[in-house]
Amino acid sequence: MSKRDMSGRDKSKPYDPAAEGAQMAFDGRMSYGDYLQLDRILGAQIPRSTAHDEMLFIIQHQTSELWMRLAVYEIRAAREAICEDRLSPAFKMLARVARIFEQLNSAWDVLRTMTPSEYTRFRDDLGQSSGFQSYQYREIEFLLGNRNPAMLRPHAHRPEIHAMLERELSRPSLYDEALRLLARNGIPVPAEVLERDVTLTHQPHDGVTEAWRVIYQSPEAHWPLYELAEKLVDFEDYFRRWRFNHVTTVERVIGFKRGTGGTGGVSYLRNMLAVELFPELWRVRTVL
Repeated sequence: MSKRDMSGRDKSKPYDPAAEGAQMAFDGRMSYGDYLQLDRILGAQIPRSTAHDEMLFIIQHQTSELWMRLAVYEIRAAREAICEDRLSPAFKMLARVARIFEQLNSAWDVLRTMTPSEYTRFRDDLGQSSGFQSYQYREIEFLLGNRNPAMLRPHAHRPEIHAMLERELSRPSLYDEALRLLARNGIPVPAEVLERDVTLTHQPHDGVTEAWRVIYQSPEAHWPLYELAEKLVDFEDYFRRWRFNHVTTVERVIGFKRGTGGTGGVSYLRNMLAVELFPELWRVRTVL
């Protein structure tokens, strides 16, 4: 019986990737760990207790923040593309953000393997730290249009972060830019909406619902705008699921205790479930 595989390699000897040209020496060369800064990333898990499950808690939140970093990057770029009427790249970016939130949803499944008893063993070591204080999550909310200047206060101790969030509040949101795009393409959008104070959350407006109705009633005549609408709805769908899974996970682990950061915990998160990012895109379905 032959001892060689289909490539001619002698199966009786240990496989050596170098025989096929793989780089095996990295003195002075860029390695996988170098490129990804793995020493910094993998050295950033520093539990404050001896509880076994604290490592899970840290890594789940750190990986979520990494995915949020990419979400911020893509949402910013999508907004810029919409400003410049480059819709095809914007569609790709928005589709990617929806998939990012699909990944973030899956992260809750891992965290839910931690029981209330296990969390109790290290909860006090968190001090006042809380996901409520995530500045990347706050930036995502601001980028998408859920804007509350009061939410700047938890970041006052970090002047550079506070200033970044203030700058974001002063810019039109992703949804603002989508509505401006409709106006540029001849879809009537009320002037008071286009000229509103962008530092505040957009409020549902019948005139905007009507603008989307024009597009949804004749999708073939407004296909790029119709596709943009569905990309936004697709993303908010995943975002809502992420919020719901957040509430469920927190209730499963701590019940109705207050959050470590002082919020009402589950009660606060349930209030967030009522927030609509692109309200008229949901209302238009009723009037078609």
